[in-house]
Amino acid sequence: MGMGWHEWPLMLFTVLGQCVVGAIIVMGLAVIGGNLNEQQSRAVHRSLFFLWLLMGIAFAASTLHLGSPLRAFNALNRVGASALSNEIAAGAVFFAVGGCYWLLAILGKMPPALGRLWLWVTMALGIVFVYAMTKVYQIDTVPTWHNGYTTLNFFLTLLIGGPLLGGLLLRAAGLAVSARYSLAILSVVALLVSLSAAMMQGYELASINSSVQQASALIPQYGQLMVGRLVLVVLGLGCWICPLLRRGNASVMGMAIGLILVIAGELLGRGVFYGLHMTVGMAVAG
Repeated sequence: MGMGWHEWPLMLFTVLGQCVVGAIIVMGLAVIGGNLNEQQSRAVHRSLFFLWLLMGIAFAASTLHLGSPLRAFNALNRVGASALSNEIAAGAVFFAVGGCYWLLAILGKMPPALGRLWLWVTMALGIVFVYAMTKVYQIDTVPTWHNGYTTLNFFLTLLIGGPLLGGLLLRAAGLAVSARYSLAILSVVALLVSLSAAMMQGYELASINSSVQQASALIPQYGQLMVGRLVLVVLGLGCWICPLLRRGNASVMGMAIGLILVIAGELLGRGVFYGLHMTVGMAVAG
């Protein structure tokens, strides 16, 4: 019993991966519909590098979860039959397609019309990747994961952290993001939904038990930890939203600090998620 800190590689992989997918959607839409001039387009594409850097860190962390990282490619042996293989394959395709787009755009070899289509495909592959992540944990012998909260929370991380990360990189590229208020509202709404989901799940944990284990006893500090997560995410979003309300935009430094706080909060919540792992044992009631 206790927090799932031992699963820190998966915590990094899932949280960073979901934030990157949310950010690529934000930045992709900015490129497709932002009517950027050549200088702005170059600046945005240079900023895209940091998304693929984070995605690389996420994948590197995920290999540390394996018994032998050098055999990571064996995880692809059962694509189509294994949720884990599907997750790795979906992530690899997303990473490869998005990375190729970025490289060709940076080199000036990407025609605008093809680039817009390529970005739509990349964004769609990102959504597929996050959905494939959720399927890994829909295990009928793990009742604390085999529910709608898992899918909901994974996509909520995309909506909480993704707009802030994407907005930060667009801001760093020198753009005054016209949709910044809408993006901030989206993150706030996602946070409110996430808070409601955490409260409902905490209540339902008391109704899940096996012959040897009570789900609510897995993390006795569930409430306190989720409050801690809420505080971190609120502070992080506040570093972005408060300057928006006061002067119409936030500084790159303020948004970077906010992003660190938001990711820390989501990692705390993901640690709670992994700490809730339990198997059915001989029977499940609930």
